[in-house]
Amino acid sequence: MSESLPEWAEKILARDPRAMARAISAVESGEPAGIELLKLLFLKSGRAYVVGVTGSPGAGKSTLVEKLAAQYRASGVPIGIIAVDPTSPFSGGAILGDRIRMQALSPDEGVYIRSMATRGHLGGLAPAVQDVVTILDAAGCALILVETVGVGQDEVEIARHADVTALLLVPGMGDDVQTFKAGVMEIADIYVVNKSDRPGAERVEQEVMAMLAMSQRRDDWNPPVLKTVATTGEGISDLREALERFRSFGERDARRLARRREQWRSRLLELLRQRLFETALGDLEDAALEACVEDVLAQRRDPHTVADKLISDFRKGKGVAGGR
Repeated sequence: MSESLPEWAEKILARDPRAMARAISAVESGEPAGIELLKLLFLKSGRAYVVGVTGSPGAGKSTLVEKLAAQYRASGVPIGIIAVDPTSPFSGGAILGDRIRMQALSPDEGVYIRSMATRGHLGGLAPAVQDVVTILDAAGCALILVETVGVGQDEVEIARHADVTALLLVPGMGDDVQTFKAGVMEIADIYVVNKSDRPGAERVEQEVMAMLAMSQRRDDWNPPVLKTVATTGEGISDLREALERFRSFGERDARRLARRREQWRSRLLELLRQRLFETALGDLEDAALEACVEDVLAQRRDPHTVADKLISDFRKGKGVAGGR
């Protein structure tokens, strides 16, 4: 890289796609330059509307994201799309299925699409997704669509990163709403019954509405239940309208600030866990770790005592020697 960090940041602020791509690769890889770049970009971010789109595999998330992005682009809104794909077992990179399905958006310079691999991270997202949101936000993307990998009932990470979360449901999935149970159903601000031209769509809609009638949100928002057929674009305008209504609602509701505060609290705790773990691991000698493993294996010490001792030594600044 020939340019300085400030020059690199300026290119990103000017929406240079190559500079943006290099920045995202740097933060995904955990490069020191990427972290320093984020420090420069963070103060230029905070303006984008981050929309999370989640749901089970095969729910039509990519098609819906493509159609929704196209509709926003018709109004001239600059858009960033983060498509989280499964991780390749060979390269560790993203299997670019989502990007292939969004080829219709590729010629549009007002749309920036990035596929990211989960890299074994649970929750349907990639570890660096919040940092990538910061980069796209600073680059002037007014709307950022984050599509998760197909999620299960306990994978609710998207709610910690998005301003609004849309959950896609589809008819014909066996137990329908029961497939999702409490976890992922509780994070949604908007419910979307996609592929609603299929038999059973009415039943899914009724089950969601019955569930909502029995639940109580902490705010006064009444989550809408919409029906779409993403392949034809049917219902996409209704979804956009619902997203904008939620944005207006959030701006009037002080709870939005509390929600953002909790999001950043979670992010800081996540960074602390990561940095502290890396720091402690850097002080832990391989031989010391193996000695601890042997102690536990031989049942001379239990793993909790070993972990407490390692943490105690680290906090005292002794270094982690693994002594008894």
